[in-house]
Amino acid sequence: MHLHILGICGTFMGGIAQLAKAMGHHVTGSDTNVYPPMSTQLEAAGITLYQGYDTAQFDPEPDVVVIGNALSRGNPAVEYILARGLRYSSGPQWLAEHVLQDRWVLAVAGTHGKTTTSSLLAWILEHNDMKPGFLIGGVPGNFGVSARLGDAPFFVVEADEYDTAFFDKRSKFVHYHPRTLVINNIEFDHADIFANLEAIQTQFHHLVRTIPNNGLIIKPANYPAVEQVLARGCWTPLQGTGDGAEWQARLHQRDGSEFDVVHQGKAVCTVQWSMLGDHNVSNALAAIAAAHHAGIPVNNACESLAEFKGIKRRMEVRAQVNGITVYDDFAHHPTAIHVTLQGLRNKVGTSRIIAILEPRSNTMRMGVHANTLADSLQQADAVYLYEPANMGWSLARVQQQLGGKAHLEHNTQDIIQHVSDTANAGDQILIMSNGGFEGLHQRLIDSLKLKFSH
Repeated sequence: MHLHILGICGTFMGGIAQLAKAMGHHVTGSDTNVYPPMSTQLEAAGITLYQGYDTAQFDPEPDVVVIGNALSRGNPAVEYILARGLRYSSGPQWLAEHVLQDRWVLAVAGTHGKTTTSSLLAWILEHNDMKPGFLIGGVPGNFGVSARLGDAPFFVVEADEYDTAFFDKRSKFVHYHPRTLVINNIEFDHADIFANLEAIQTQFHHLVRTIPNNGLIIKPANYPAVEQVLARGCWTPLQGTGDGAEWQARLHQRDGSEFDVVHQGKAVCTVQWSMLGDHNVSNALAAIAAAHHAGIPVNNACESLAEFKGIKRRMEVRAQVNGITVYDDFAHHPTAIHVTLQGLRNKVGTSRIIAILEPRSNTMRMGVHANTLADSLQQADAVYLYEPANMGWSLARVQQQLGGKAHLEHNTQDIIQHVSDTANAGDQILIMSNGGFEGLHQRLIDSLKLKFSH
């Protein structure tokens, strides 16, 4: 079968492409931004890519077009598909019908921590010879790819609450029908498609309705927004993570790099790993609980985590130059920014932290987080706020709240110049963006290398 995928260079749709190729299908695709690393992954898999959405890409016509949720009515490719009556599907629907059917699906949902928890869970299963399939919104270091077909029965999927397609406004995750579900947390996000927190909770309620009574839902203890969802109806056994719950952590190190896993009141094993922060300890507990549901002993899961290599763009060390460490992180919501900075602070103590933020998400650019952004950045010693031309509000108010440590910049070269001029040995530079940030990461590294080469 010939699948043509519109929006193929997004992590999710690129993953769909790789799964379809592994199943033996002929796969082509297009996007407005055909760029590495996804374009490299796809081309290495033998997938032909087209730049843009010109209708010439439909010659010859594919058997089915899988349409990403970034495409909408008015797009020339979409209009051509509808006018010609071509068969089309969404990515989540195609995944559900062709990959997830008859498999034990382990889904990880929530506003934060989905990519990390999914990666941890897939690695625990892999390390214990389960050979899982997976589709993850990032690139786990242990695998080097974001998607893999794997051997039945287990399949780990990052379960996103964003909408499915222009013709299906349900959240992606309602298609997946997991047997094991992790709900990490629920906060207001995606203000471009959700009116309020309750609208997001409704989608999570729809997800809960799909979990069988012989499945398992793993959720955080004492989390009101999650409890409100479950109060609408739940027909599945529950297990909790956190204080007073079935699964708890007892920290040995304040930065979360070593902790005991406590199951039903008993310390079972100790995790020593490279990840940092209370949020990652919580992610690990959820992954261990989900793996346990799939048959992995807790001790084995703890051993697996010792060899976890992290995820690209999740506190990824990009370079160390003259004692200066440069990190790349995906954080783009105040909660994620706060926990990322807190984890780094617990690791580096009094070392100077320089935070550089690109407010790139639709929600951030709409100003939804205007009142909480400054507080989330308090752990940094210096903050550089990048304000692009198309912001819907001014970051000047955040700069004012942060005082003299904050700098408001309108072009990336000024950020690079200022940070390079002031950075010294021992500094920790944390770059936070869910996009490319005009290549700022490498440009800053190159600038630092040049500074210290003289």
